[in-house]
Amino acid sequence: MEIKTIKIEKPDEVNLIFGQAHFIKTVEDLYEALVSAVPNLKFGLAFAEASGPGLIRGEGTDKKLVALAGKNLKRIGCGHAFLIFLKEAYPINVLNSIKQVSEVCQIFCATANPVQVVVAKAKTGRAVLGVIDGASPKGMEGKRDQKERQKLLRHFGYKL
Repeated sequence: MEIKTIKIEKPDEVNLIFGQAHFIKTVEDLYEALVSAVPNLKFGLAFAEASGPGLIRGEGTDKKLVALAGKNLKRIGCGHAFLIFLKEAYPINVLNSIKQVSEVCQIFCATANPVQVVVAKAKTGRAVLGVIDGASPKGMEGKRDQKERQKLLRHFGYKL
């Protein structure tokens, strides 16, 4: 068995949600969950089948993001994986809607950070072992850091 990491390629301003689901209608159900959660959402998603024709299915409201999600899933090469790219929106705006989709098994990450997918390759296919989301912590926050965090949350409108 071979283990390797594959970097998800995306523009810095784009957020992503990477997960695993289990059925061909996943792409349609994820699309419906996303457009229902945030009107006029700009996104692209792709889902990799693990059987049958073994295709990468894509949908979205932004053709470039759909193509980019498909390109990344092809490089990752793991069946039943899905990748959603969000433009001008945050995962927090859609994550609960995604989790409620009956085919969704798990979410590996939801982030704007650089992401590497840890993949195991066997004779029969590939599997996601996990993700590396951003960088390692540099230490514990202090009082000043707490104030900066609270200020940022208010700037985004998440706190009063």
